[in-house]
Amino acid sequence: MELIIFLIIGALAGFAAGLFGVGGGTIIVPLLFIVFTQMGYSPDNIMHLALGTSLATIIVTSISSLMAHNKKGAVMWPVFKNLAPGLAIGCFLGAGIAGQISGLYLQLVVGVFLLWVAYKMFTGGNKRIDSNINDNTALPSKPKQLAAGGVIGVASAIFGIGGGSLTVPYLTRYGVVMQKAVGTSAACGLPIAIAGALGFMIFGLQQQVNVPNTIGFVHIYAFLGISIMSFFTAKLGAKVAHILSPRLLKKCFAVLLTVVGCYFLFKGMI
Repeated sequence: MELIIFLIIGALAGFAAGLFGVGGGTIIVPLLFIVFTQMGYSPDNIMHLALGTSLATIIVTSISSLMAHNKKGAVMWPVFKNLAPGLAIGCFLGAGIAGQISGLYLQLVVGVFLLWVAYKMFTGGNKRIDSNINDNTALPSKPKQLAAGGVIGVASAIFGIGGGSLTVPYLTRYGVVMQKAVGTSAACGLPIAIAGALGFMIFGLQQQVNVPNTIGFVHIYAFLGISIMSFFTAKLGAKVAHILSPRLLKKCFAVLLTVVGCYFLFKGMI
């Protein structure tokens, strides 16, 4: 029964990853939080397990999603190369920071963050450029992109969301069309996920987490079940992303973040 639940989560997360370029974390984290709670795990470890496992599954999801977006010419590889080092380093450090934060506080922080991003997506980033995928002249300099990657990486580890919730608004803010922002965000999810998963494993092992079928803060069965299904559904989500209009896609993305953010705030306050 647990495996079936993890497969269902993977199907939903994969579709969201391809559609919104978010790595599926905005779906995986709250659903794993619910499942791990029902499985009777310690409240002190549940949120950390959800975050660590989410980042581990995003390794597979982001590969599937970026392959699909790359076929559409939607991945801005020069931008990815500028962001990737900062993303990886920041995410590894962020995993260490998250390990020191209580589970309840993490819930509240994630909830507020997602609502803020949803608001920014509803109200900002309306500029669009009609450039080819190698034209990033509207974006900040390489050092600034590297620094932005570091900030996004740290936040991604703490929120377990693959960076899409920050990378997509960051790119659209500087005029990148939504489809290219989503495609590039999908590629950026890979260094974030690898560094973040390793970080949560290492720092979780140091804390000697007493939960079965885990390596540090990564649940192995959940990782396998979600990864298998999300690999296939991410491609479907990416296809749908290129059918919808950029404006509609942005509004749908914001609605998703609003729902998840309210959920975490509600759970954190009861």
